[in-house]
Amino acid sequence: MKRIKDTDYLAISARIRAMENTLLTRERMERILEARTEEEAVKILEECGYSGLEDATPEGIDASLLAARQEMLRDLGDSLPDQGFLDIFRLKYDYHNVKTLLKARLAGVKAEHILMNLGRISPQELTAALESGDLDALPGLLGPAAAEAKEILDTTRDGQLSDIALDRWYYREMEAIAKASGSGFLEGFVRLQIDAANLRALVRTIRMGKNADFLKLVLLEGGHIAAEELLSVSAGKGSGLAELYAPTVFRAAAESGAAALGGGPLTEFEKRCDDAVSTYLSDARFVPFGEQAVLAYLAARETEYTNLHILLLGRSMGLDPEVIRSRLRESCV
Repeated sequence: MKRIKDTDYLAISARIRAMENTLLTRERMERILEARTEEEAVKILEECGYSGLEDATPEGIDASLLAARQEMLRDLGDSLPDQGFLDIFRLKYDYHNVKTLLKARLAGVKAEHILMNLGRISPQELTAALESGDLDALPGLLGPAAAEAKEILDTTRDGQLSDIALDRWYYREMEAIAKASGSGFLEGFVRLQIDAANLRALVRTIRMGKNADFLKLVLLEGGHIAAEELLSVSAGKGSGLAELYAPTVFRAAAESGAAALGGGPLTEFEKRCDDAVSTYLSDARFVPFGEQAVLAYLAARETEYTNLHILLLGRSMGLDPEVIRSRLRESCV
């Protein structure tokens, strides 16, 4: 990645500011929630540039949102001075596909139907590389990541250990892309992603009754909270969790996580982890042009796809609007 100059983003920033007008605002989400018919809900979505969402089945919703993601990445990919900002969002699909293919190979089953064609490499090319063992051609750090995960599976047959290794490589590659960009804003975004992952790991391991040794295995380096502090909370069965995160943007998430340790659902906790990252990105609204606008828009679209999935699937299942509303994420723009 070349070093960033904010003036490189003059044109794309202006275009993104215009595109933000079609984002799914809270007011539009409320209108979808209150729509009396599916036709009325689809009409509101068409105002935001969506089509093909008439099929309200889970499969139809997933297919339509996948197509929207692909179009958004293709469209911005043609305009961005630096592809690294797209790669930050593409990485997770590459690593998801590696996890899926390796475990499918171990189980002797097919996995094509659950692969996602949103990464830097197509599922077909990735499948061929894993089958041939020619991993050097994979983009970024995906080659050594896949090699280590495959070796773990071959020697231990433990899918969880393989996934943990791939998660470490995933966040390591995110950090590498951010540092190479020269963007402090992007580096801050990645550090918060690591913080969110570590907070989730902390709460989940305590809920599952796992000890601090297991947590140490899954914690990631590079966040704002030191591993020793997280391990101390783990050893105390969650004592001090809310206090540890009180000075951070994860304050509300930690409070919700502490409440969930009593055995309640994790839905609110997961939502507040996502909202904390959105709070950081919301500062991009005050930057007239630069990579901040690009990053915030990409993140806003990802949040939008999540919210659309929650909205449409919830409606199709007949969930109470208040239940759906409680699960919606906050957008950063």
